[in-house]
Amino acid sequence: MKKILANSYIGSLLIMLYAPILIIIIFSFTEAKVLGNWTGFSLKLYTNLFQSGVHHSLSSALWNTLIIGLISAFVSMLLGTVAAIGIYNLKPRARKIVQFANNIPILNPDIITAISLFLLFVSLGISQGYTTVILAHISFCTPYVVLSVYPRLRMMNENLYEAALDLGATPFYALRKVLLPELRPGMISGFILAFTLSIDDFVVTLFTIGNEGLETLSTYIYADARKGGLTPELRPLSAIIFITVLALLLVINHRAAKREQENQKH
Repeated sequence: MKKILANSYIGSLLIMLYAPILIIIIFSFTEAKVLGNWTGFSLKLYTNLFQSGVHHSLSSALWNTLIIGLISAFVSMLLGTVAAIGIYNLKPRARKIVQFANNIPILNPDIITAISLFLLFVSLGISQGYTTVILAHISFCTPYVVLSVYPRLRMMNENLYEAALDLGATPFYALRKVLLPELRPGMISGFILAFTLSIDDFVVTLFTIGNEGLETLSTYIYADARKGGLTPELRPLSAIIFITVLALLLVINHRAAKREQENQKH
């Protein structure tokens, strides 16, 4: 009975989480403008999504989102990796203080972070647009990268880096050939996490995007919903994003499991 109840609970939870996404994917294959109204199988929404000139603002918002997300994730990965290495080499007391400071932006509500960054950019006289959005995304993504990379440092054999130095390697060469390969899984995880957070963010983006006409996917959806409905082409776009992220996670988990099996053999 306990096993049946546990399986039922897990099944119900999974249904609640993934049923809305499944509904969006199903109704992305019909031309109906209203979600829930099936008018027959069709790929018109997908063709409209990729057809030039159709929903130009949506395509522009998507490209802006991808560009901002990739730049923010890459810079956050570099800064977070360097920060994690620096934190790891601190004295225990200082390390705890810096780790606590790193966790504050993660636990801090998005609205507080958004208002703080908005006031900072206004006080510095920085015109809002691409630059402010990217800087804002880097600021709240970097702590997550630190949390992804730092455990890899704790798992690593401390003698590897020192051995490379003893054998004549320069600090930069040892960093590139010894340390970074060990940290690569954490860096990749941090990059993916930062990219996902950047795409998903709305509050911080809304406060730092300015009034110059720049739109990301989240702000486009918000503005579209306020008009009284959502553009039907958002359904195939959501389906493509979900399937892409799912495939990426499957590949990463497969590689991680394969790497773990190889380590156990050695």
